[in-house]
Amino acid sequence: MKTVYLGITGDIIHPGIINIINEGAKLGELTIDLLTDSAIVSRKRLPCLIYEQREKVIENIKGVSRVVPQEDWNYVSNLKKYKPDYIIHGDDWKPNYLSKIRDEVFAAMKEWGGEVLEIPYTQGINSTALSDNAKSIGTTLKRWKRNPARKLAQIKTILFVRHTKIDNCGGQCVLLG
Repeated sequence: MKTVYLGITGDIIHPGIINIINEGAKLGELTIDLLTDSAIVSRKRLPCLIYEQREKVIENIKGVSRVVPQEDWNYVSNLKKYKPDYIIHGDDWKPNYLSKIRDEVFAAMKEWGGEVLEIPYTQGINSTALSDNAKSIGTTLKRWKRNPARKLAQIKTILFVRHTKIDNCGGQCVLLG
């Protein structure tokens, strides 16, 4: 059986994610490369669900064979580890900040004769737009809305710095590193 690899954040599941999972499952045994919380924060917003919650959701979607963690936005290290027959990705990565990663993925897959399949992007829906819409209508999670710094602290390293010119911080200010 052929092996198929798909990288996602898996934070907000929408029809576009289901479409690409279905396409991958048609090709063979589907491995989902699930971005870790710190990987998501490095390029996007805070995820709504922590990694373990997202993993549980994704592993229970029909067609998913296994879920593996991805520590950064570049799939190449995991691709070299698992050497899939196919990697699938939405074709939306061509004209944006992922185009360099796209080139590296093509080169890596060529090393063992793997193939990159670009699935047409599901128009009109994406997780960033859904998240922005949820914020605009006031449906953010209460606990994160109350204390987003606590959530960031769970994901990123915190650096404490003394600074005397900042008011209202008691001489200690938190910078996220």
